[in-house]
Amino acid sequence: MAVVESVGVRARGKALVVLCVMQLMIILDGTVVTVALPTVQRELGFSQAGLAWVMNSYLIAFAGLLLLAGRIGDLIGSKRVFVAGLGLFTAASLLCGVAGSAEVLIAGRFLQGVGGALASAVILGMIVSLYPAPGEQARAMGVYSFTAASGASIGLIFGGVITQTIGWHWAFLINVPIGVVSLAFAVRLLAHQPGLGLAGGADVLGAVLVTAGLSLGVYTIVQTAEPQATLTRTLVQAAASILLLAAFVVRQARIKNPLLALRIFRRRQLTVANGVVVLLFAAGFGFQFTTALYVQRVLGYDSLTTGLAFLPAPLMNALMSLSLAPRLTVRFGPRKMLIAGLVVFMLALLWISRAPVDGSYVVNVGPVLAVMGAGIGVAIPASIMLAMSGADASDAGLASGLNNTAQQAGAAVGTAVLATLAASTTSHRLTEGAGDLLALRDGYGAAWLAAAGFVLAALLLSVSLLRRTASVGGREYVERS
Repeated sequence: MAVVESVGVRARGKALVVLCVMQLMIILDGTVVTVALPTVQRELGFSQAGLAWVMNSYLIAFAGLLLLAGRIGDLIGSKRVFVAGLGLFTAASLLCGVAGSAEVLIAGRFLQGVGGALASAVILGMIVSLYPAPGEQARAMGVYSFTAASGASIGLIFGGVITQTIGWHWAFLINVPIGVVSLAFAVRLLAHQPGLGLAGGADVLGAVLVTAGLSLGVYTIVQTAEPQATLTRTLVQAAASILLLAAFVVRQARIKNPLLALRIFRRRQLTVANGVVVLLFAAGFGFQFTTALYVQRVLGYDSLTTGLAFLPAPLMNALMSLSLAPRLTVRFGPRKMLIAGLVVFMLALLWISRAPVDGSYVVNVGPVLAVMGAGIGVAIPASIMLAMSGADASDAGLASGLNNTAQQAGAAVGTAVLATLAASTTSHRLTEGAGDLLALRDGYGAAWLAAAGFVLAALLLSVSLLRRTASVGGREYVERS
């Protein structure tokens, strides 16, 4: 596990900034590119189907490699994996920024996904190592969760500004100087501790099986929203993905040095909390995707106004995750804070589900985003702390990669499911004779209700299966009444 050479507060703070800057770049790149897609399509000559690969090539590489990258961090050391990932992500960002063709941009996005997976997979384990004390860890997780939760909203804002002022290329090029500086600080601040060694778990066949299974699964999910997708092809791909992952699990249960030690799933707290993370990120990312479409296609906002409209979400998220949530978590425990955040988030989803065709920003959108930001700002750091609870030092990278995989799987599933539900509901309403705007609004309303269902499921899991105490970093968080 990587730690700072100096245990001083300032040195650890700088290391935390480096880790969170990398995570922020990864999250920003997803939503910044989303806003820039129409311009990218026009300038590089993408077809509508081909344009989806600007997002999908990144997502498939990123989600497919997270679990493997986390285990590699345990085997050869987190610092090596983080630095390699940061360097590759920075170089790939430069390639994307100078891309003059669709093929080069897609290749660059794939390499960004590989680099992002390597770096992101070990970040949580490094933070737990840096801040083992409950109070400090709660604050550090608050900073991390702010970058994870607010990065998407901030990306929408930056994406609109960058695309309309200096061009879409800078959505990638801006990563280059930030990445170079972060790389210099990472090399200097993070000390290397030897990992378990490749002999401790170098399962090449297992790596191939899990990476292929996860990548095919994510590919199947993102393809469901495309017009050429068929039920037969989707089912065949899903079955192949399940078979690959099942073969991986069987292999891990039988070999001496598994890539994924299945014992980690015996820890109920970690397993249930990761399930909550999947549902929470499914609702959160699906909500942001459909809400951005609602304000553009129903309320008539342009890309810049759409980005600025999301400003209440990161502001409230910052207030909660960086200030109030850490203190409340120390006082009441992460389980209670998770439950409270989920309730607030679900109320925001129910609120916006009633937004009309002629909705007002000050009534139907802005306040909802503020409430959503508050709920997410409380729920995400608590869920991540619980998901990392009980992980041994030798498994910290694996637990970190597992949690990041849960986040990305949730985001992919949530976006695909809610987008598909919104489209199908809109199509059904149009066949019933509803007007275009009303049909669109009803589609997004159905998606928001489904997102509320995800949050309700997460809430039920949290109430019924999570323990009232959580061991994190060797300390006990005890839930208080």
